[in-house]
Amino acid sequence: MKHSMSYSSKTYNRFLFSTIFFITVSCHGPEKLDLTNIENEVITFYDNPVDEINFPSININTNGQEIVDDPKVNAGLVVIEDKIETNYNIGIEIRGSSSQMFPKKSYGFETKTSDFSDDLDVNLGGFPEEEDWILYGPYSDKSLIRNKLTFDLSNAIGFKASNTKFYNLFINGDSKGLYILMEKIKRDSNRVDISKNNSESVDAGYIIKIDKPTSEVGGCNTCYENSFSFRSSYDTNGNQSNDSEIYFIYDYPKPDNITDDQKQFIYSTINEFETILTSDNFDDPIEGYDKVIDVDTFIDFFIMNEIAKNPDGFRLSTYMNKDTGGKLKMGPIWDFNLAFGNVDYCDGMNPEGWIYNFNTICPSDIWQVPFWWGRLMESDSFRDKLKERWLVLRSSILSDSSITIRIDSYLEYLNENKVINQNFYRWSILGQYVWPNYFVGATHESEVNFLKDWINLRLNWMDGQINNF
Repeated sequence: MKHSMSYSSKTYNRFLFSTIFFITVSCHGPEKLDLTNIENEVITFYDNPVDEINFPSININTNGQEIVDDPKVNAGLVVIEDKIETNYNIGIEIRGSSSQMFPKKSYGFETKTSDFSDDLDVNLGGFPEEEDWILYGPYSDKSLIRNKLTFDLSNAIGFKASNTKFYNLFINGDSKGLYILMEKIKRDSNRVDISKNNSESVDAGYIIKIDKPTSEVGGCNTCYENSFSFRSSYDTNGNQSNDSEIYFIYDYPKPDNITDDQKQFIYSTINEFETILTSDNFDDPIEGYDKVIDVDTFIDFFIMNEIAKNPDGFRLSTYMNKDTGGKLKMGPIWDFNLAFGNVDYCDGMNPEGWIYNFNTICPSDIWQVPFWWGRLMESDSFRDKLKERWLVLRSSILSDSSITIRIDSYLEYLNENKVINQNFYRWSILGQYVWPNYFVGATHESEVNFLKDWINLRLNWMDGQINNF
């Protein structure tokens, strides 16, 4: 059953303000993007779904314990697929940063042995065996698919990202709506395939993350602590600095396990790259940046973050890795729930403009983009390789039609199983502003249509930019 109601004046005024802001910041903004006045639409509410469906589900039983941010609590997990039940023991906690304010939480969990005494590798979702997993709950992303779409596209172009799969989630019998099972980023032959690190060697496998200087070790949200991170030696303009606001977090080995010699080694690796970029011959084919970085991974990382105009891209949740004797690589990609126009700040709603120029767009934001990307875009060689890769991908996996077909396949699968109905019955947020929405659609269909239109405009704008390199 569907009911209708008029859109609240408070939410309408917010939407109207966002529309005016969008027009103001973009002198050459999109002409065909559908930003229909939601006051004239019908907001869809869903009745409690009663039809039996055969859709994969995850059922978690904490035996009355509350799931908190830390520590993990022991629980049982049952996966039901094709009417087959598989039981696991897990330790589970709430995860995320700003997303923790949402009533629909995301969770991190580890699969455990029968007595919970140790971690246990299992092949959840048909993915390669591991013990670390994530249940991501799309909330502010009312299309429900932004993260999954980006990860699937990245894997499709050969730039390894986490595998993902849709599930309905139930915790202690309470329906939590649609979730996405994801592989956690970690060193593993099937995830980040780098050598195992140990204290006996400095030139081993590393995973580093550009992010806020927060840590389970440091517990600090805005301060710098060198036990779990280090600063860049350069500011965002490429000038040497002792108080840079670019932080590199030790992700593998973890802060408790990394040695001082290993810290110095990975610092020196980053510093060598940055120092080369600041030199006059930074793009020399022998002594330039190509000597220390895997350029192909930098280009794929650039493409994936720019097609989504990811406002956190390049500056937060930005992973890098290095293998024994290898060059510095970008990736895997992470965290796209605010991408594809799903933000009402820093020009993120505008399908035009490079997001690697975030520092110019939002100079007052404390979390800034390293100077690398602007410098790399000054290199003829880098731009030529970017253009070559872009033309190949736009004629295949990243074509307008290929992306639309992929989105439609998600929707067909979810709709035929009435999962969208269930999710928005549990979380009645259609037609409501949820931070940091720019577009607020009255229906799931309008949210997806906005996403499709935005993507097409974005890709076509990038065509015009890259083809003129």
